Amino acid sequence: MSTYDPTSTEGLAEHASERLKMNARGLFTSDLSVNEYLCVEKAGFEPVGLVVGSSIYHIGFQQSNWKASQEMGVLSQAMYSARELAMTRMEEEADQLGADGIVGVRLDVGRYEWGADMAEFIAIGTAIKHKGGKVHRAPNGRPFTSDLSGQAFWTLMQTGKRPVGLVMGNCVYHVAHRGMMQSMRQTGQNVELEQYTQALYDARELAMERMQKEAEAIGDGVLGIVEVKLHENSHGWGSHVIEFFALGTAVVPNEHAEAGQQLPNITPVLDIND
Repeated sequence: MSTYDPTSTEGLAEHASERLKMNARGLFTSDLSVNEYLCVEKAGFEPVGLVVGSSIYHIGFQQSNWKASQEMGVLSQAMYSARELAMTRMEEEADQLGADGIVGVRLDVGRYEWGADMAEFIAIGTAIKHKGGKVHRAPNGRPFTSDLSGQAFWTLMQTGKRPVGLVMGNCVYHVAHRGMMQSMRQTGQNVELEQYTQALYDARELAMERMQKEAEAIGDGVLGIVEVKLHENSHGWGSHVIEFFALGTAVVPNEHAEAGQQLPNITPVLDIND
C-alpha cells in the first residue's frame, strides 16, 4: 500500500478546489439533518464542508461458464477499484479542509444510457473537525471515514470509542444454471436448490471476509465493525450474475475520552413524524 499524501489534489476537479476554498473561509456546507448537525456539535466536532469523490469506470468483460458457480474476478476488481478511487478523492477534499474525518458517507453507483459498460461511482459525506484541536484521524494519517449518522456518531463517542475507517468488501459471482433434466425433476416439488444456496452463501462470505480483512489492516487497535450492511445488486450483468457488497465502520478505543466516562442512559422515544 502506497503512503498517503495529505497534500495531494490529484483527481480533484478545478471547481471542487474553488468550492473548498470557500469552505475553508468559514462557510460550511453539509448534508446532515438538523438533528445530526446538533449531535455532531454535541460530540465536540464542527462540520467544515460537504466532500465528494467521483470515478466513472469502464467495467471489463469476463466470460462465465454456464454450468459453473464462480467468482467473476475481473468484475469484482473493477467494482472495488472504482469505489476506492471515489473514496480517496473524497478524502483528498476533506484534507484540503483540514478535517479529522467524514461522517454520513454514502457510496452510490449510477449507470447511464450513453455507456452500457460504464458506471459512475460517487462517495459523499460531511467533513468534520474537532473543536478542541484533538486529532482523530486514522492511524495511516487519512481522515477517518464513517457511514454513521450524526446521532450514531455521538452515541459511539459516548461509549469511549471512535470511528477509524469505512471498510468494505465485495464479490461479483456467477451462479450456475440448472440443467433441463434437473429442472424437470424438481418441477412441482418443495426442494432446496442446493447449488443456488451454496453459490450465494459463498459469495456473501467472500464479501464479508474481505471487509473484515480491511478492518484488520487498519491496525491492532481495531475493536470491531459497526453498522454493517450487506447489499445485493446485479448492475445489469444478467440474471445469474450478482454482486454482494459488505460495508461497515471500523471502531477503535478513543484515546481522548475522559477517564471514567459513563454510558448515557437509554431513553425510549416515540417517533410521531410518520
